[in-house]
Amino acid sequence: MAEIVAALAMTHSPGLTGWFDRAPEEQQRAALRATAEMRERLIAARPDVIVAFSNDHLLNWPINNTPEYTVGIGAEHVGPADWYDEWLGMPTKYRIPGHPDLARFIVNESVRRRLTLAYLRAMEFDDGISVPMHFLNPEGAIPLVPVTMNCTVPPVPTPERAYQVGTILRDVLKAYPGPERIAVIGTGGLSHEPGGPRYFWVDEDFDLWFLDLLKRGDHAALLRECTLEKMEAAGSGGTAELNAWILAMAFTHGPADVLAYMPAVAWRSGTGMVAWNELA
Repeated sequence: MAEIVAALAMTHSPGLTGWFDRAPEEQQRAALRATAEMRERLIAARPDVIVAFSNDHLLNWPINNTPEYTVGIGAEHVGPADWYDEWLGMPTKYRIPGHPDLARFIVNESVRRRLTLAYLRAMEFDDGISVPMHFLNPEGAIPLVPVTMNCTVPPVPTPERAYQVGTILRDVLKAYPGPERIAVIGTGGLSHEPGGPRYFWVDEDFDLWFLDLLKRGDHAALLRECTLEKMEAAGSGGTAELNAWILAMAFTHGPADVLAYMPAVAWRSGTGMVAWNELA
């Protein structure tokens, strides 16, 4: 049976690759240190595949038909999408092998557990997957199964729903009948309001409060206190991407290690990186 061997989460702000040097040097160094540690932890876990949870910025689905969750089932994942090439500062496309057998198992087994997932054979990628892969899987050596979620179009799922989906997917991945070692990565957040009136603003108080909840390791308290309304108040249309972190948290026990936090207005987002030590 498959085994979950790592759980990580990080911000996927396009500024981390597209205009990295606009942030203060201290923030640049902190981001590089934290992503390097995440990469070291990933290598030490020896995963055979990464399952990455992120959000789709209305790239793969239209605004009037956005599924709650979508699984990329292709044999290869190529990105970023053409529109994002220059914006993300990635002069060449990356190519990462997929894991179609695992991806299709996720879709099929989830529906047996009353979770219906959309799927795409050819998924397009923006910063949500591209930025974390740039730092954590730069050579594309670890196969990838991308899972995107709706964090933009009302009704946006609540944190409780994201955690519930995480518990189902945790059981699904463990039930996969192969020997694969699986790393899970949640990407998104922290506070930001993409394209909104608070685009050049970061809610540092919210970010530190959320990270402190992760450090406490009390899942019930986080789900009770961190409501969708609080996320929206900290940046509408962006902060709810933290649902991907909460989904990844369902694969864990105990506190998260906060590896870095930067209130990086220059990157248009509160920026953080975390890792969990205890897996559920």
